[in-house]
Amino acid sequence: MPSKAEKDAKKHGLNAKLYKALLKEEATDKVKELCGDVEEKGLHILTIHDDTVLHAATYSKQSRLVLDLLEALPPDHLDKMTRQNHQGNTILHDAATSDNLDVAQKVLEKAPGLLSMRNHLGETALFRSVRYGKEKIFNFLMGKISSYSEANQQLFLWRSDKTTVLHVAILAHHFDLALKIAERFKYLVNERDADGMTGLQHLSCNPGAFQREDKVEFLQNIFKSIRSYCSGATQPKVEKQEITAYESALKLARFLIEKDFSWEATYPGIDKSKPTLHKYGPGSHSVEKGVGQAPLLTTSFGQRDQPDTTTPLFLATKAGCIDIAEEILNCYPQAVEHIDEKGRNILHIAIKYRQLKIFELVARWEVPMKRLVRKVDDEGNSILHTVGLKMADYIPEKLRGPALELQEELLWFERVKSVTPPHFVDHRNNMTQTADALFHQANNELRTAATEWLKRTAEGCTVVAVLIATVAFAAAYTVPGGPNMVIYLSIVSSPFRLPDFKESLPTKLMLGFTFLFLSVFMMMFAFAATVLLMIQNRENWTKVILYALSFLPVGIFALSYFPLYLSLSETFKYLLKKLGIKAIPQSLSIPVPSSLTNLSRRSTDRSSNFRTLQRQLNHNRHQERQDHFCSPDANQSANFTV
Repeated sequence: MPSKAEKDAKKHGLNAKLYKALLKEEATDKVKELCGDVEEKGLHILTIHDDTVLHAATYSKQSRLVLDLLEALPPDHLDKMTRQNHQGNTILHDAATSDNLDVAQKVLEKAPGLLSMRNHLGETALFRSVRYGKEKIFNFLMGKISSYSEANQQLFLWRSDKTTVLHVAILAHHFDLALKIAERFKYLVNERDADGMTGLQHLSCNPGAFQREDKVEFLQNIFKSIRSYCSGATQPKVEKQEITAYESALKLARFLIEKDFSWEATYPGIDKSKPTLHKYGPGSHSVEKGVGQAPLLTTSFGQRDQPDTTTPLFLATKAGCIDIAEEILNCYPQAVEHIDEKGRNILHIAIKYRQLKIFELVARWEVPMKRLVRKVDDEGNSILHTVGLKMADYIPEKLRGPALELQEELLWFERVKSVTPPHFVDHRNNMTQTADALFHQANNELRTAATEWLKRTAEGCTVVAVLIATVAFAAAYTVPGGPNMVIYLSIVSSPFRLPDFKESLPTKLMLGFTFLFLSVFMMMFAFAATVLLMIQNRENWTKVILYALSFLPVGIFALSYFPLYLSLSETFKYLLKKLGIKAIPQSLSIPVPSSLTNLSRRSTDRSSNFRTLQRQLNHNRHQERQDHFCSPDANQSANFTV
């Protein structure tokens, strides 16, 4: 009688042969031959996770092999088909991850009880088909349970952690299937999972579902356009799939929004902090001791259920899902007045999470804006304070350098200040901080980083400018110690005050780059002229090629700094606009190929938020003052005097 060690060695050898044969999908005859030599046939346990040969063949999508192994099972082995692996998955669970109906039909024909079996997560095969977006299998399995009562059908639509098939379809980005599920099982629309989230809330946290194309860097755009041009491709399949996914997500969002009324459960719009313009007097001590903190919600809330989690509108605002926020406001415009548990309205959220497009969307509504801009949260923060309360893990969408990031923060502050009522500019929160003081405190580290970045950039470019000025080829075209060096030296010697980062310093840096690129261009022009002279004099072509290669680093330098130059040019265009000067006349526009036009459009889209901030700096501020002092709320100004 063989020992246990010998049995184990024989088993491991057999499993190794079976596994290798399964890896080679064409070796189906070998697998069937090996399974025929064992007692359990296709139900032989193969992997360390207790997967049988049928499990492995099913999830590797070898449908012909699976059907043959099922046919080879003896009748007394059919009860063993309910065997589960370590994850609790049966053969039908694995069959649900593919769209092969023949396998699913054959499995259910052999073992009908597999239809209602759950894995260790509480998922049925139907649930698993939704998770992997297999619509054919889902429709097939739904047909099997269509005769069940509604209560029995619900057992197939939930798993143990309260997640529904609608939740998992949205989380897995199967939006077409999610829409069909929502239309068929409308009671799932407002069902919450273990985190208290509905399907719409999950969709609102997914801005990637509403992007038609990936945002790539400038140089990547160049290489992508070159590859597309060389291959002759007009529109890749990936872009078409992205457009289809966007349309599906938008249809799903519209359907779910119509069924969602979570914005109705709002908190009172009462300002619970005492507005003050000073930090002195008895009230200042109470704040330090915690006496003046915002009180908790009272029972005057009208016995209504308080919001369990953030509404889809606020989640979409935080995540930057502009399409969902716009659809919600179009469907239910009154939702714009919703207030969360911290006393914040949609403007507080949009400003804190730097969602300019949503801010501008709401700012166009003049009537609700008159109330929204006056809202103070439970900590006494006005919307202007919120500019200095950006989230701790905030990462700018466009990593353009600390100086430009600080400039954008300053433009944010000015934009919000332009719609803030005048008496709120000097308003202090519960910590006796004005909005300006809070903003300076929040951006102190960024200011230090921006100062160092500007100095390093200016010093590095100064060195390049000096080298260019001393090149013999450019002596006839470049003035030694030209304006680019003077401008860079003026940056290094700047006092670096916070307001300087809004216009002065970025403009100086942009002008320095302009003169530097001009110097590089003139040097390239002189170099080209010299090469032409060498060719005319019949110089050795080897020397010409060597000189051309030696000039390659200059071109790389220009390309590496060009994206930064594009960002800086936005500031210069804004300054010209303030002076009433057009940067480039329309009559001088030059037609370019469509591929380059598409590339330029993508590069321009990356700076759209930046330009919008600049355009809106002083918009409507005078009108807001008139609206405030002419409105019935103007008598509130007495509460803000010292």
